[in-house]
Amino acid sequence: MMETQLQDDHLNLVLPNDQGTLQVFPGVHPAQKTATTLYYQGSDLLGIDQVADAAVVTRSLVILPLADTEPAYISGMLSALATKAGLKFADPKLTVPKNQQKPAQAYIAALLPVLTLLGAAFAPKAKKKPAKAQHRWQKAVAAVAFTTDFAGTQATIYWQKRNEMRLVAGAHMLPEPKLNADGSLGFSARFAQQLRQEHQAAFNQDFVTTADIILKSTNEVGLFLYFGNTNSWLQFKDANGKTLDDWTIVK
Repeated sequence: MMETQLQDDHLNLVLPNDQGTLQVFPGVHPAQKTATTLYYQGSDLLGIDQVADAAVVTRSLVILPLADTEPAYISGMLSALATKAGLKFADPKLTVPKNQQKPAQAYIAALLPVLTLLGAAFAPKAKKKPAKAQHRWQKAVAAVAFTTDFAGTQATIYWQKRNEMRLVAGAHMLPEPKLNADGSLGFSARFAQQLRQEHQAAFNQDFVTTADIILKSTNEVGLFLYFGNTNSWLQFKDANGKTLDDWTIVK
């Protein structure tokens, strides 16, 4: 069992099975030859035994192995793990002799669960999800006829006002939605059916619209025509093949 000792300026974790000690310091703690020091900003590993920008370090993890375990070899093996995880700060000069690799690997195997528990496991920085594309209506686009033939549908659409899209009479709708594996309707299909109920007087039993229909957004038009399941900004195209996305995306 790991023993926890709270000191004045750090947390001391005595590792089980005589694996040495792990110390957690807030901010930067000086590196030393008798230890391996990991520098973090939150859960992001910034450096091993050295760090480019000490000002951004939020905590330091100091690994103090037992006397028969060379800290430099621990640093080397952790550096290799960091490189494998795609962390590019790792120093390639921190190499480990072949006869020391197995002992160092065994030590790190025991250490990694503790690092994971502390939120300090070796992993690449999470990639930020790209922001959702923004589109802006403009007067010039109001006169453009966009068409689609996605999933067997046929339709002409005008984005005639900021919150108003006109589906021209004569549009061919997809008759039935694709069901989930359990035979149920998905959320998009349920919403699409609600839209169709609101405009049921404007299309016939062959699912062809008999009057112009006003909808609020590109998403609603896609749901009404073919139950969604695609990016309609890319499906609606002018006579030259330029998409609605090309016309209106904010860059």
